[in-house]
Amino acid sequence: MSKIDVKSRFEAKLHRPVQLGSDISWAFVVLPKDVSEKLPRRGKTTVEGTINGHHFQATLEPDGQLSHWLQVSRALYEAAGVTVGDIVTLELTPVKQEPEPDIPADFQEALAAMPEAHKVWTDTTTIARLDWIHWITSAKQLKTRAKRIGDACDMLSSGKKHVCCFDQSGYYSKAFRAPDAADL
Repeated sequence: MSKIDVKSRFEAKLHRPVQLGSDISWAFVVLPKDVSEKLPRRGKTTVEGTINGHHFQATLEPDGQLSHWLQVSRALYEAAGVTVGDIVTLELTPVKQEPEPDIPADFQEALAAMPEAHKVWTDTTTIARLDWIHWITSAKQLKTRAKRIGDACDMLSSGKKHVCCFDQSGYYSKAFRAPDAADL
């Protein structure tokens, strides 16, 4: 996959999220704002990079503060030889073309039931599809998610290729944020 030639190098603390129980299957890093500003978008953004020299590809999440955060799986931080609480060195480069997103099964079923919506869906850009899916999956309640799926299919059927009124950064709506750190 080709990349944009904007590499950022920085150090950050690997945090454990506040969770119930003892699940420590993942950790996270919040990107400095100056690093996030170099990324091509304020919403979800896929990057290639290294953590302490160990290569990975991941999709950054918006933090609602015009920056991003990175979820680091246990397998990745163990492979990189780091533990939660360590200061890690990251190098990130945004990918030139976003990978095609996975379509949630419930949305896929709804699209299959509405041929007009499915046609417009296939004619949209990968970034637009990523935003549609992000809007649907960011719903906190199943009822809201179901409504968004219905609304998405209606909007797509009417020819709209981009979800309207969705702040993919979460800055204006405060819809997104990095996890709370257990170690602060």
